[in-house]
Amino acid sequence: MRIAMVSEHASPLAVLGEVDAGGQNVHVAALSEALVARGHEVVVYTRRDDGELPDRVRTKAGYEVVHVPAGPVEHVPKDELLPFMGEFARFLAADWRAVPPDVVHAHFWMSGFAAIMATRDLDVPVVQTFHALGTVKRRHQHEADTSPPQRIAIERIIGKKADLIAATCENEVNELVRMGIRRTHTAIVPCGVDPELFHPAPASPHPRRIVSVGRLVPRKGFEDLITALKMVPEAELVIAGGPPARKLRSDREAQRLLAHAEALGVRDRVRLAGQVARQDMPNLLRSAEVVACVPRYEPFGIVPLEAMACGLPVIASAVGGLFDTVVDGVTGKLVPPRNPKRLAKELRVLLADRSRRHVYGTAGADRVSACYTWDEVARRTEHLYLRVARPSLAMV
Repeated sequence: MRIAMVSEHASPLAVLGEVDAGGQNVHVAALSEALVARGHEVVVYTRRDDGELPDRVRTKAGYEVVHVPAGPVEHVPKDELLPFMGEFARFLAADWRAVPPDVVHAHFWMSGFAAIMATRDLDVPVVQTFHALGTVKRRHQHEADTSPPQRIAIERIIGKKADLIAATCENEVNELVRMGIRRTHTAIVPCGVDPELFHPAPASPHPRRIVSVGRLVPRKGFEDLITALKMVPEAELVIAGGPPARKLRSDREAQRLLAHAEALGVRDRVRLAGQVARQDMPNLLRSAEVVACVPRYEPFGIVPLEAMACGLPVIASAVGGLFDTVVDGVTGKLVPPRNPKRLAKELRVLLADRSRRHVYGTAGADRVSACYTWDEVARRTEHLYLRVARPSLAMV
């Protein structure tokens, strides 16, 4: 099957951890690789944001990346890319006119907008993965939401015009239904984990170390974690993510978090690690006794799965996709978001109970192995493609 992945701002080749580079980049790269391994031909279309990038590049994993000329050849914040989606769509339509793909899989709402426009005159089905919804972002961020005002209306249009919506969790399906999208028009396909990179391994974790990973943005809840740390004696908190460590001094959010730690008297127990290379992430996770993922909202969240895959207990916010991945009392604990006192209580309990940490970690690794490997995610995604593909392909 010829599969076109559209990921307008999240290139599978991007360096993770910086602004606008995170879970979606991982998802597109890993899913593309897993689909190639299953015998499919995959081309990823992403916006050109650097003049040094080649027009097309074939990755070692076997999929091709096309850098689409749309807008200025420089980094543009994703919330400012909408004016360039017409140009992006015209490139896609021209590229697909001679040999159309069998299916288009769009990632994020602007990619969906471009894909719907590009396929208007082509007999090509579109599968949409939103990764995040504007209604949820607006609800949680209020005036801090920098999304274009048209986002929610466009997402409704995409939801109705795409052939199928691949939601990442049950919470997202419910949100889509509230937006007027038929439940039968959706299917759940989660994000995944690379079991060759993230797996249990012998380690000597630092006593009472808590690790948390994510982009340095307020919604990730690192401030709440630092507040909780004051109520967890002798614990150490390592936060990975953001720019490289050498640039943290000029990062506004990094300095805000350190100032908060200073004000609470825990600055000596908080370390910002900055950007961590993908291949080094498993060892960082394994250096912890507990991995904490406490965002204020989270469409899915790959980090808890990666921690579980490494055999580590997870404390996570009871929000979004974390309801699906972290089984409360089995693979870790779910806590209310923005509740440092409850978070501190659960951290104290888990840090003091080695047997419980082991039980949670073992159950988490088993759960990931059964449900969340990228091969399993690719298999489920392939099934969705066949649901919407032309009859000749669906019969293969």
